[in-house]
Amino acid sequence: MNNMDNLYPCLNSIKKFTFGIKYETLVVAYLFSKENLDKAKRDHQWVTFIESNEIRGFSENNNLALRLSKGKYCFVLNDDTYFDENTIGTLVKSFPSDDRCAIVSPITLNKNGSVQRCGKPKYNIGTYILGLVGLLKKYETNSQYTNKIGIFKTYNISGAAFLIRRDIFEKFGWFDEKYFFCPEDIALSTLLNKNGYECYVNSNTKLTHACGGTWSKTILATKPATVKGLLYFYRDESFFAALIYSFLATFEYFFKMLYWLIKNSIKTDEHRKVMLKANWHGFMALFSFETPKQLFTRYYLQMKNEK
Repeated sequence: MNNMDNLYPCLNSIKKFTFGIKYETLVVAYLFSKENLDKAKRDHQWVTFIESNEIRGFSENNNLALRLSKGKYCFVLNDDTYFDENTIGTLVKSFPSDDRCAIVSPITLNKNGSVQRCGKPKYNIGTYILGLVGLLKKYETNSQYTNKIGIFKTYNISGAAFLIRRDIFEKFGWFDEKYFFCPEDIALSTLLNKNGYECYVNSNTKLTHACGGTWSKTILATKPATVKGLLYFYRDESFFAALIYSFLATFEYFFKMLYWLIKNSIKTDEHRKVMLKANWHGFMALFSFETPKQLFTRYYLQMKNEK
């Protein structure tokens, strides 16, 4: 999203550390300024830039490039990542020959070198409840699908970086565009598992996922889109799961609003005001008939108009 500070290190590391395979690189230039787009094209003439000049979510933007891809595999990658080794080449050459294997992911590291993700377990309404009571991290750490050695079977993936067979991805219609900002990646790998395919991690290769690390006012728009996206995800699990989520999330966001209201009453600053308002938007999303994209668009434009 017009962030050259992320894009340049990512592209430079791809060019430096990807070898032993033939590949193409496609960048979705999401709401880029003309100046940044022209400069990026001049500096990276080996890259195909795809302009995306209207409001789109993670799924829609990625799908613009995926539909144009030509390779046997697609490596989906966030721009806030970078390599220190031939990660893509290693994943391609070690891809399991089993026809059921759809995806292989690397380990993702934090900027300090610690492990961020090494596989992901199965997620459902039960794990949402674990998150509410503070036990989700323990579940993830001790799962049979995480933190193993070598190439091992996982269940879910992180959308930040994963290699997928293009024929399978196309068969399932790429990313599901009913989502806007989470949980597109979890929805994809869950769907693949339900249809008999498998996801793996190759813990012998890695990359760094910077993950931002700072808050942004955009949370005013991303929060309600995420809340509604999760409702869609649990609704696909079952009507009962969606009902439980709606009930529990109502209390979750009520108490989050109360928390930020108290903090804001003690000391007012922009961060506290934004977090209070964002959680209000999340709370109201549970009672809205709008889609995640409609929610994001409304609050995003509202945020822009208030500047």
